[in-house]
Amino acid sequence: MIGFWIFMLLVDILIPLTMIGFGRLFLTKAPKEINNTFGYRTAMSMKNKETWEFAHKFCGKLWFRCGLVLLPLSIIPLIFVINKSIDTIAYISLIVSVVQIVLFVGSIAPTEAALKKTFDQNGFRR
Repeated sequence: MIGFWIFMLLVDILIPLTMIGFGRLFLTKAPKEINNTFGYRTAMSMKNKETWEFAHKFCGKLWFRCGLVLLPLSIIPLIFVINKSIDTIAYISLIVSVVQIVLFVGSIAPTEAALKKTFDQNGFRR
């Protein structure tokens, strides 16, 4: 049972650690070239180099901060289910994962809002 708990703990810290790592990376430097493979890729962020870098800095800051908050908040619920049944551990882990995914995907909305506030529809700074 403790093996399953450790596995679920590792699974639940994966998203916050990813957010911290990529958030830090995007804060310091966006991918050099606008591309369809790696980075914060939306129609607005890919308009030009300036929107690309702005989106990465904004989203990077958001991911970094959210990841730092999510990391302990993801561990704490699992501490309360050490030595509980596999079903209980799985249920709590699922709730933690859903919250993480909502925040991870939810970071798109504020990033796009910041892009639209800062740039016009053609990607020129307002």
